[in-house]
Amino acid sequence: MDKWNLIIDVAGCENCNNCVLATKDELVGNDFPGYTAPHPAQGRGVIHIERTVRGAAPLVDAAYVPKMCNHCDDAPCVKAGEDGAVRKRDDGIVIIDPVKAKGRRDLVDACPYGAIVWNDPLQLPQSWFFDAHLLDTGAGAPRCVGVCPTQAIEAVKLGDAPMAQRVKAEGLRTLQPEFGTRPRVYYKNLHRADHGFIAGSVAATVSGRLECLEGADVALLRAGAQLASTVTDVFGDFKFDALPLHSGAYLVRVSHPEHGAIERPVSVGADSVVLHDIELAAIPPT
Repeated sequence: MDKWNLIIDVAGCENCNNCVLATKDELVGNDFPGYTAPHPAQGRGVIHIERTVRGAAPLVDAAYVPKMCNHCDDAPCVKAGEDGAVRKRDDGIVIIDPVKAKGRRDLVDACPYGAIVWNDPLQLPQSWFFDAHLLDTGAGAPRCVGVCPTQAIEAVKLGDAPMAQRVKAEGLRTLQPEFGTRPRVYYKNLHRADHGFIAGSVAATVSGRLECLEGADVALLRAGAQLASTVTDVFGDFKFDALPLHSGAYLVRVSHPEHGAIERPVSVGADSVVLHDIELAAIPPT
């Protein structure tokens, strides 16, 4: 049967926190029997946003990743709550039973993603249950989808095969696939949070003045083979993104028909790399 999936475009998230606030508005103080007990007003909600900052001034990149229950097909919390405290529905949604899970703080630790929060006043583990109470009464999507101003969040109900085709076609990824939990929350452009980039600014002296150099050709090479190429923008900037962290040595080659060429070796370690002061040859004043 068709199952619910969530797709989040990291490049579209601007950290407005609408998804966080709308979910709190839906769940704080409200009792939905069979789905959840009231959530507390204070503390981290069942949706939260994590920020990743890459690079260095002046080329700094910030990415925001909304995180919540992944509704895994092989969910550790379901195994830990196999007595009925946690169940996975046929439509893919994982629900923590608000009665049977009472006092089960061990379920918080069962989730390797840290997506289950502890409601201390009620002594109850709680998670984002895909707003199943709304879907079951005719809503087309959870509230976090409708409140996203950039449409960075999408809920889709598809069979496993069509969803797998979409994952492949759009390059979707899940968090920590090494956990083997088979999440149903997918991310687009996740490289902005877990990969690095090589960037830089190119300048040249024209008529005695150092100017940003637009239109310079920039190539990224590794072991003599060209991996990618780009052209500097009006500010003389360039960027090669989605490079694996700790991937080691690269060579950046910058060239311009009027200013010659220069090569800069670079090594990608635990963070992105920004190349400063790339200056090509000057043109004598006319």
